[in-house]
Amino acid sequence: MAQISLTFPDGNKRDFPRGVTPAAVAAAIAPSLGKAAISASVDGKHFDLAWPIQADAKIAIHTMKDDAQALELIRHDFAHVMARAVQKLWPDVKVTIGPVVENGWYYDFDRAEPFSPEDLGAIEKEMKAIIAARDPVKTEVWDRARAIAHYVAKDEPFKVELIEAIPGDEPLRMYWHGHWQDLCRGPHLQHTGQLPADAFKLMSVAGAYWRGDHRNKQLQRIYGVAFKNRDDLKAYLTMLEEAAKRDHRKLGREMELFHLQEEAPGMVFWHPNGWTIWRTLEDYMRRRLRSAGYKEIKTPQVVDRVLWERSGHWEAYRENMFIVEVDEEGAKEKRINALKPMNCPCHVQVYNQGLKSYRDLPLRLAEFGSCHRYESSGSMHGLMRVRGFTQDDAHIFATVDQLEQECVGFLALLSSVYRDLGFDKFDIKLSTRPDVRVGSDAVWDKAESALAKAIEKAGYPYQINPGDGAFYGPKLDFKLTDAIGREWQCGTFQADFNLPDRLGAEYVGEDGMKHQPVMLHRAILGSFERFIGILIENYAGKLPFWLAPRQVVVASIVSDADDYVNEIVARLRGLGLRAEADTLNEKINYKVREHSVGKVPVLLAIGMQEVAGRTVSVRRLGETRTETMALDEAVSALAANATPPDLAA
Repeated sequence: MAQISLTFPDGNKRDFPRGVTPAAVAAAIAPSLGKAAISASVDGKHFDLAWPIQADAKIAIHTMKDDAQALELIRHDFAHVMARAVQKLWPDVKVTIGPVVENGWYYDFDRAEPFSPEDLGAIEKEMKAIIAARDPVKTEVWDRARAIAHYVAKDEPFKVELIEAIPGDEPLRMYWHGHWQDLCRGPHLQHTGQLPADAFKLMSVAGAYWRGDHRNKQLQRIYGVAFKNRDDLKAYLTMLEEAAKRDHRKLGREMELFHLQEEAPGMVFWHPNGWTIWRTLEDYMRRRLRSAGYKEIKTPQVVDRVLWERSGHWEAYRENMFIVEVDEEGAKEKRINALKPMNCPCHVQVYNQGLKSYRDLPLRLAEFGSCHRYESSGSMHGLMRVRGFTQDDAHIFATVDQLEQECVGFLALLSSVYRDLGFDKFDIKLSTRPDVRVGSDAVWDKAESALAKAIEKAGYPYQINPGDGAFYGPKLDFKLTDAIGREWQCGTFQADFNLPDRLGAEYVGEDGMKHQPVMLHRAILGSFERFIGILIENYAGKLPFWLAPRQVVVASIVSDADDYVNEIVARLRGLGLRAEADTLNEKINYKVREHSVGKVPVLLAIGMQEVAGRTVSVRRLGETRTETMALDEAVSALAANATPPDLAA
């Protein structure tokens, strides 16, 4: 029998018969590994234990200790077990697809009656029975005709349509969980008893159009989450509870920050308090950019389609652009413009004004650029995903030799900004060249090396995403971690060899010849809207004092103290603090509760005792005790706390 050579993670090699399965390989290494194995990686592909290996390959055997592979299998098998449970309870239900998603899975069903919360409980009970049965999981490969005939006979039209849409004529893989069968690429576990019966939960039901097309039938999508053990599930559900308390939409109403409405979907109406946060954050970023050598510019929001065609965005991004048609006086045809979905082509236009020398580089152009992108109504979510947004956008025009030093400088700026805003932890991913790309291998080698060296110089760990770079250059993505452990991708640093070429950006080098600069796309916050949403949720509305929209409320206990209250407010405002008086005829406990809901960081309670002693009674948000301070001392301390971190001594 023909032999193949398998290479293990430690570098050792062993020969096996061609067609050997990972299950057999694991058992050959050690009986204990054969029992513990759940899947394998074969040349980087996640492999079912039952699949045959036909050629020399690198192999790694996975067990439940390998989180990424274990969770993928657990969640994928739960999707099948849930679908089996649904069809056991309601045999007339038609099944469609059930992919793994973050933290769990979903499955779309065609059912006449809507699923109720009680139905979810019944499904969970049936799923646990299937798990307890320890039914075997098996797989076969069928030809297309057999698969179609099978699903036609079972009256599963969605499966038939899926098969007919698969290109080519390759065989199709089928899986059985017990007697229940589904079309699936796999891989899967070996029996249903491997699923943790106490570590899953069905979360919700939502509507979903078949294949994501609103012209198709609307289905019912059941979402579930699953983890390796009960403790992980409990931690996740606790995090969701905390996230609900921190929801920026809820806090936005309570703090009177912003609202959205149907007449302007995906566009934010900023209220005075919310706009104060925005302007404070923008002023902070403007100072940081200025000190880092950036020059601020402003470019148009409505731009002729000609520029978008030259940049390539019209072809690649047209469906996400808002189009503006204008009847120009005397013109035979309407002029077609678009609201800009990004700032980069306009920044190249600024760069192109006047001949540039190598001595002018690097040139750092920054803009708080307002952009508009069409997002489907179902994908929009408060401030986190909108149609109209403003980026802390900047583009650096540099030589390839300057790429590393610019990346080092950007990393220092980004990490400092994140620390100032309360995010001490972030992860970096370096995405390298894809198969389809522009630029020579030599330039890519230099660019990828420069980014990697810059990260290493800065002393940060990073992950490499092979082949995940943009077609125009390698990139860095930055994910920060918030107070409850959620990750948010905000910052980016991307090298672009394409756009300068398309839009004719050049500089005269030391050799007297014209060269194209590298264009570095970079952002720290991403969009102001989304980042403010992240800040609100990270701090649960209790923003740092310098960033809080309402910093101090001076509240009277009795009306005779009103004059002293107004004197304090005037003094604080004179020092630039956002202070206000509350002299309403209400009890002080009522005022404390009201301003606590509004997340005011400091409340100064003023009664006749404070008037007589020229003192203030200080109560900080979240604390039950009060502190009596001399007025001068309190004002000095509050002024110091209100100083933005970049201006603090």
